[in-house]
Amino acid sequence: MALISFLQRAWMPAVAGLAMLAFPAGISAATTLENMQAAFDGESNAHARYVAFAQQADQEGYADVANLFRAAARAEEVHASNHAEVIRGMGAEPKADIKAPQVKTTRENLEAAVKGESYERDTMYPEFITRARADGNAKAIKSLNLAKLAEEEHARLYEGALRQLNQSKGVAAAGYYVCPVCGFTVRTVDFEKCPSCFTSKEKFEKIS
Repeated sequence: MALISFLQRAWMPAVAGLAMLAFPAGISAATTLENMQAAFDGESNAHARYVAFAQQADQEGYADVANLFRAAARAEEVHASNHAEVIRGMGAEPKADIKAPQVKTTRENLEAAVKGESYERDTMYPEFITRARADGNAKAIKSLNLAKLAEEEHARLYEGALRQLNQSKGVAAAGYYVCPVCGFTVRTVDFEKCPSCFTSKEKFEKIS
């Protein structure tokens, strides 16, 4: 037993070193298909979560925040659909385990949304994109990149809503616009084509 324990201790650093060589820094150890499934699951759950957050915001009198949550929910639905198409193109079926959303106060829900979108923007999608590039999967790269760009905008919008929350209760709600192709979300459509995927502004969906 002592000899086995010694050998285990001796080999563990070597095995760890081989794992690091196999997957250079920034490249996920998971396959691109596994990453796409994780992204599909994440976007599907985000859609359900934001729909529930919108209902809570309406109940608390934050109509504009509710519209933002609904717009983001629609965007996440677009992302999930795009990811699903890539997954099917890789010969698999998209799978999601939709969990019951944890709904708290609108302030707490906004904080959770900022945290989630920031994680996707800064960590999850960059890692998945790096892996897809290493695998040479152009369709996965496109779907992941479009989602990442939209999440960047979502994080900015949520941060703004959180800063203005005290002033937004009872204020008349404005609509938001969502690109049906990539999920890019904006307050106003002050451009001719989507900044992310170049879809015509006439195709943007108003969420209110």
